[in-house]
Amino acid sequence: MNKLTKIGVSALCGSLAAVASAHAGAMTVKGGATATCSQNEKSDTGNPIGLSSGMTFTGSGELDNGTSFVLTLTHTDQSAYSAGQIAMTTPSMGTFTIDQSGGGLDRLDDMMPTAWEETNGTSLGTGLQTVSGVATSPSVEWNLPSDMLPDGLAMQLAYTPRATGGAANDKASTGSATEGAGSGWDIVLQHSGLYDGLNVFGGYSVIEQAAISGAAGATGADGDRTQRVLGATYAVGGFTIGYQYSKDAKQGVGNAVTSYYENDAYGVSFAVNDDLSISYGNHKSDRVLNNGTSVENDANSLQLAYSMGGASIKIAETSVDNGSYVSGTGQDKDGTTLALTLAF
Repeated sequence: MNKLTKIGVSALCGSLAAVASAHAGAMTVKGGATATCSQNEKSDTGNPIGLSSGMTFTGSGELDNGTSFVLTLTHTDQSAYSAGQIAMTTPSMGTFTIDQSGGGLDRLDDMMPTAWEETNGTSLGTGLQTVSGVATSPSVEWNLPSDMLPDGLAMQLAYTPRATGGAANDKASTGSATEGAGSGWDIVLQHSGLYDGLNVFGGYSVIEQAAISGAAGATGADGDRTQRVLGATYAVGGFTIGYQYSKDAKQGVGNAVTSYYENDAYGVSFAVNDDLSISYGNHKSDRVLNNGTSVENDANSLQLAYSMGGASIKIAETSVDNGSYVSGTGQDKDGTTLALTLAF
């Protein structure tokens, strides 16, 4: 009896091992670290030395019907994962992604060419408000397959059942009915086949909003929140230039409440060689209130990046007028950010 049990268990384990090996996936880890030194005018930066690290875990596998899947977890100096997504790529229907951070219209928030960072991505806090669509909430995105579209055209559709922000673990949810936010959807188009070196992009987002009087934490609105982006970049030789327009119509209620943000951005970058690049970018943003008053946030950044294998040295000289949409010379600031980045 004992011998039969041992034989049965051994056979079962052998079968499970065979199944596991046939359907085994893979896990890879990539990461990097960045040390910075920042000096910002009119700000008490204290000790200017900063350090960040990041790791991206990627797990992949394949189903019997040829569908492949990828799990991506991003960890950036926090006790919990800062972003996570599951992407399923089918043989004929494109890629479906369950995403807790990013995607949708957020990929177009600032498409301008840079040597390093976006204009508002350095140590100088500009307070710039761009567009994000449904990306601030967990969403489902469909990336259409290329054979369903004209050559050079890419298209993504994203949807969230509740645009409440935040992410939840499995068997949990976020937000409540008192927040006044409903479902939302994004559509994003990019076309690189119109002319050699030209990439044209655009996107649109709608998020349902409702005014809930007397509800704790509710924000009043007199219509759905809409966001849109339209722009293009053109690369020739070592140069890349770009321009884009975006608008976030928040539809807030009240005289001193934001009606919309309207943004214009342009940038130019030049790759001197494979290792050295420089760029200049400008981003202007008008915050318009319901009472008709407005403030223009005007930020620009001159950047240089030099790479040496897995290491890069980067520097940005950034300035902003009316930072965080507050008028007055007290919010006109300059800043310098120096960074050493290591990739592994």
